[in-house]
Amino acid sequence: MIEESAAVDPAGPDAYLARLPIGEPLPFPADGAPSWEIFPYEGELTVRELRAPELPEPPRNGEDGPESCPDCARPDADFLWTDEHWRLGTTEEPDGLPATLLLWPRAHHDLLDLPAELSAGLGPMLQRVERAVRSLGGIGRVHVNRWGDGSAHLHLWLLARPEGMAQLRGSTLPLWMDVLPPMPAGVRAERARRIAAAMAAEGGVAQV
Repeated sequence: MIEESAAVDPAGPDAYLARLPIGEPLPFPADGAPSWEIFPYEGELTVRELRAPELPEPPRNGEDGPESCPDCARPDADFLWTDEHWRLGTTEEPDGLPATLLLWPRAHHDLLDLPAELSAGLGPMLQRVERAVRSLGGIGRVHVNRWGDGSAHLHLWLLARPEGMAQLRGSTLPLWMDVLPPMPAGVRAERARRIAAAMAAEGGVAQV
């Protein structure tokens, strides 16, 4: 265990990194995620060793602006639904959830520099997407997630949990989406069409 040092600022980033057990074995806490009913894996697991931090961090896609951003370069036809300010799409590969969506601002912004007018519209837009997803029926909850480590263009994930599947609730839903049987292509396409139509009923353009 690494000892605290009174000579190091306890609030500084270097002090935080100094406390991390880089390269040392890490135990599972007795009440950690693998003990949860909602955790999708069982059996003997080990925690990966922490690697040393990489500073400065590698640049994300689009870090240099819209000219270098793959999301900005995509045509509207790549998405399910678009309007003047937002674009709604899905993943390239199918997964096992009832719906997996991503919401992007059309302009190249991250959350930190999202203009006030787009920030004000984000909440209502997320509500609108959730209504469209729930119109499919059989949806227990729509989880909203934002990570942002891969792309500098803001994108929010909306993951639909099937109604009644309490084992899939909570923060482990993104893990379950990898292990559930992928949705058949035809069913996935029809669900995408219905979501796009529900979005377009309140404005914008259905692209599928």
